[in-house]
Amino acid sequence: MRKPLRIAFLTTDLAFILYWTLSGLRQAGVLPIPAAWMYSGFDIPRVVAWNWSFLPVDLAFSTTGLLAVAASRRGDPVWRPLALLSLAFTFCAGTMAVGYWTLLGEFEPTWFLPNLILVIWPLVFLPGLVRQTAIETAGQVG
Repeated sequence: MRKPLRIAFLTTDLAFILYWTLSGLRQAGVLPIPAAWMYSGFDIPRVVAWNWSFLPVDLAFSTTGLLAVAASRRGDPVWRPLALLSLAFTFCAGTMAVGYWTLLGEFEPTWFLPNLILVIWPLVFLPGLVRQTAIETAGQVG
């Protein structure tokens, strides 16, 4: 795994684990986070449910991304399929959030731009990783 991909995975995945940890602590009333730092509608039950609906896909991309980094460091070729899964989950999570905020016509930069980044950065790495995986798979078959 090349260094830029490793850095992108570690940055994104650890940031999301931190986000969900802080969100859980706030939800439990343990950690007071100022309302100004929260997303629009953070106090509306339906919007809170929407936000928490991202937990499974966010944990999926964080887990597969971190596992891909660990496998790569061990020289285990399973890192490529894990990385592909992580990139796909990341793209989907970002697209869902960008779609939601776009439909509402809310373009608060502190929430919209990070989600837009989740759409864009996987697209930087996906073509090369798919191509590399296809070449290596073809080499193993023939």
